[in-house]
Amino acid sequence: MTREPSPTVRKRRLASELRRLREAAGLTIEDVGEKLECSPSKISRIETLRVGVTPRDVRDMLLLYGVPEEQREYLVQIAREARIKGWWESFGDVGRGAFLGFEAEAAILRTYNAMLVPGLAQTEAYTRALIREGAPDMSAEEAERRIAMRMTRKRILDRQDPPRVSFVLDEAILRRPVGSPEVMRAQLDHLVELAERPNVSFQVIPFAHGSYPGMGSSFVIMEFPDPADRDVVYVEGTVDGQFQENADEVDYYTMLWGHLVASGLCAKDTVAFIADAASQFD
Repeated sequence: MTREPSPTVRKRRLASELRRLREAAGLTIEDVGEKLECSPSKISRIETLRVGVTPRDVRDMLLLYGVPEEQREYLVQIAREARIKGWWESFGDVGRGAFLGFEAEAAILRTYNAMLVPGLAQTEAYTRALIREGAPDMSAEEAERRIAMRMTRKRILDRQDPPRVSFVLDEAILRRPVGSPEVMRAQLDHLVELAERPNVSFQVIPFAHGSYPGMGSSFVIMEFPDPADRDVVYVEGTVDGQFQENADEVDYYTMLWGHLVASGLCAKDTVAFIADAASQFD
């Protein structure tokens, strides 16, 4: 399995470029709508990612903006790639498509969680227990769909060019039982095994450290291989999460990440700490 272009990332890049080029051409949304004989709301929805855009529409817009041919063809190709369906779209009933699309393209993932083992590091048994205990009213069919989606998502760690993933975890994650003692023991052993991979690292912030900046929040900072794609932060919520893409917001979470890393044990001590915590479930 290799990294494939993510339509989610392509859509964001294309929308951003179309807006920038329109503004550089000195045109308003109303101007574009009038000249291309379409509603201004269509142009607005394209630039704000509320609707997709066809390669033909992209070419018409770029011709209007006076974009050189080479750049036009590059962006039209981006439009074609943005129309390809990602694997996560087959889980649209249970998945967070935009998040999964960004995650699939990311070259670097920095994940902090205070309550649960992050999805990419969960075993199937842990995920199953988490759903069973955390959402007892969920139908068996939906539960199985969510488990299948989570296990499919983890495949990015096994591809030929996996992302570099850093996890910072609160000690509470290692102490709070989810499922049986056997499930927790296997889960913590799995974290130790993952830490052996050259592209994966863990840091635990122990209770002994006391309080620390960002305590209680959960977020992921995603960086992409192409410099044209801006970093994005996904902040977990009780029901749903939010994306932070503004440069100031990304800088804030990057600064917060630095504090979390400084608060955690080093990678070597973390592995020993996790292994020791696993023994409580023997």
